Amino acid sequence: MTSNKCNKSFANSYMLLKPEEAHFFDIIRILFSSNLGHRKFVESNEKGTLVEGSFRHRWLIFISIVLQKLMLFVAKPLSTFGSWVEWFINLVVLNGGFHRIPFNYLTGKLVIPDCTSHTFMSCIGNLDGRVRLGDLKREDNKYYVSVAMMASKACYENAAFLNATITNDWKMEFVGFFECWNEYLGKVTTQVLIFLDKCEENDTYVVAFRGTEPFNSDDWCTDLDISWYEIPGVGRIHGGFMKALGLQKNVGYPKVIERDESLPPLAYYVIRNILRKALSENNKAKFIVTGHSLGGALAILFPTIMFLHDEKLLMDRLQGIYTFGQPRVGDEAYATYMKQKLKENSIMYCRFVYNNDIVPRLPYDDKDLLFKHFGICLFFNRHYELQVVEEEPNKNYFSLWCVIPMIYNAILEVIRSFTIAYMKGPHYREGWFLFSFRVFGILIPGLPAHGPQDYVNSTLLGSIENHFKSD
Repeated sequence: MTSNKCNKSFANSYMLLKPEEAHFFDIIRILFSSNLGHRKFVESNEKGTLVEGSFRHRWLIFISIVLQKLMLFVAKPLSTFGSWVEWFINLVVLNGGFHRIPFNYLTGKLVIPDCTSHTFMSCIGNLDGRVRLGDLKREDNKYYVSVAMMASKACYENAAFLNATITNDWKMEFVGFFECWNEYLGKVTTQVLIFLDKCEENDTYVVAFRGTEPFNSDDWCTDLDISWYEIPGVGRIHGGFMKALGLQKNVGYPKVIERDESLPPLAYYVIRNILRKALSENNKAKFIVTGHSLGGALAILFPTIMFLHDEKLLMDRLQGIYTFGQPRVGDEAYATYMKQKLKENSIMYCRFVYNNDIVPRLPYDDKDLLFKHFGICLFFNRHYELQVVEEEPNKNYFSLWCVIPMIYNAILEVIRSFTIAYMKGPHYREGWFLFSFRVFGILIPGLPAHGPQDYVNSTLLGSIENHFKSD
C-alpha cells in the first residue's frame, strides 16, 4: 500500500510500519493473510516477497507492531514510573544509604534530589557510578577507546552533570549537549554530547549519542521498528534510526537545509555544522564518534550520511568510530557500501560486544529481515577476555540451544558481583542496584549484559591494546 501523505522519492524502495494506524483485528489478520498491501499500517512500494511475505516475515511485523503499540499505550505511566524510580534511587544515594534517610530528615540534613542538578544521575548512571577516566594517558593505545566508552555512558545524564564531569573531572572542554528533533514523531527524541580533548600534538572532538533510556517509550519504539528505506547506491537502512538522526519528510537528508533556529535542531545537521566550523578553524583537530545501544546505531549512521554528502573535511578528520552494544543498522548492500567507504578514507570502525548482550543480536540477520553487521567485532566473554570475530556467537539471540548456557552465564555474573572487587580492585565494585539487575538477568539473560558497566570493564580489563594505534 502506498500513500501520498509523504513523498519518499529520496528512497528507491521502502517498507514502513505505522502502529498508530493498526487496530486489533487488522493486526490479527496479518497472521492469516499474505497480502500485506491491504493493511493500512504497512506502507511499501516494494513488490514481491517483501510485501507478499512469508509467515515468518508477517510474524516479525506482527511482533514489531504489537510491541510498538504497547510502548505507545504505556508511554506516560512508564515515564512517570521511571521518574519516580530515578528520584528514589538518587534520594538513597545522595543521603548515604536508605538507613540514613530518617536520621537526615530528623536532623534537617535530608537531601532532596533535583533532576536538573549536576549531582543527579539516571538509572543507567546508578547501575555504574564510575565517572573518572582513570590513569590512562593519551599515549596509551586504548586511551580513546576508554574515552569513547565513558562518553557513551555519561551521555545518559543531564547537561549540568555532563558539564561538571567533563570540565572538572576529565579536564576537557564541554562544547554542548543537544536535544534533537524527530520530525516523524513530532518531538525531541535524540540526545548528543560533544566535547573537546585538547593536547599539544592534536585536539580531538568526541561526539557521543545517547542510547535507549529504559523508561522512554519513544526510544523503545525506535528500536522495535523494523521499517526500512533503500537509499540509492547505499542499501536498506533501519527507518527508526534514520528518523532519530534527522531524516526529513519528503526530502530525506538534503545536503543544504534551511531551518528556523528557534526550533530544536536535527541531530545530523547540528553535529555536522559544529564540526565543519571547529575543524576548519583548527588544522590539528580530529574527531571520533561513539555511542552505546541505540547511540551506537546513530554513531555508525552519522558517517553514512557524511559519505553521501561527500563531506571531505569531515571524512579526512574522522579518526574512529567506536560502538558498544550496537544493534544492526542495514542490509548486506549497506554493509558493503560502508566497508568500502571506511577503507577508502582509512577510518577505523570497531564494534564492541559483551558476552550475551541481546541488543547486538537484533534486528534479526536472516532471509526475512536481511539486517547485517559489518566491521571488526571485539567480543568479550564474562572474564573480559577478547576475541576478534566477524560475528558474535549466537548471532540472533533466540536459540533453544543457547538458553541453558546463557542462564548459566547469568548466574556466574551474579556471583562475580561479589568477587570482582577482590579480584580486580575497588574500582570494579558493584552496588546493590546493579546486583539486583543481574539477578533479574537470570530470567532474561542478555539484558543486564547490555548495561554500560560490562563495556567499561571490557575496555579497562580486556587486552585490546594491540588492536589500536596511538596517535
